[in-house]
Amino acid sequence: MTNDLVPLDAPPRPRSRRSIAETLRQLRQENGLTLNELARRCALAPSTLSKIENGQMSPTYDTILSLAEGLGADVAELFARRQTTTVSGRRTINRAGDGVAHNTDQYDYQMLCTELAHKQFVPLKAIIKANSISRFGGMLSHSGEEFVYVLSGEIELHTQFYAPTRLHTGDSCYFDSTMGHALLKASEEDAEVLWVCSRIIEPLKDNGS
Repeated sequence: MTNDLVPLDAPPRPRSRRSIAETLRQLRQENGLTLNELARRCALAPSTLSKIENGQMSPTYDTILSLAEGLGADVAELFARRQTTTVSGRRTINRAGDGVAHNTDQYDYQMLCTELAHKQFVPLKAIIKANSISRFGGMLSHSGEEFVYVLSGEIELHTQFYAPTRLHTGDSCYFDSTMGHALLKASEEDAEVLWVCSRIIEPLKDNGS
């Protein structure tokens, strides 16, 4: 897996960093895991995991998937407090601008509806920043499926078994996440997408370029 971490040269909104760092430590301790044990489960160096927990480095989305899987947790639980029970008839509303921010070199995420854990889908908005596979760090894969709708700008969709294709504002795509994939911006301007991922069961390794 590549691009596990992104130095915080341009720190994301503090609310996001604190949320992930503090929640990660809380979940690890609740599971009775040491730093070394969780790092081994997630194929991360213990020093790397320590830096994430201390808010010194920001994990990319594929690393978040590995952390969630290693903790037996939902991705949303890394951005919000753990829910002790799941009831039927659940609902949550996310007002404009109220998503939980998480920024990386590839994407600026806004995680949506994080109040509900154990969702079947992970909704988010993302600004696409990387403009090449080399800058992105190689295509990624994990279990599940994904839906992407282009809100503004133009993106280039790279998938393992298909030729790259461009999507414009109003275009959308749906793909199998076990296939290597990457979303790049196709012009100088950043592009924004609505992104819905099915719940992750098991992260897979990076597929290279």
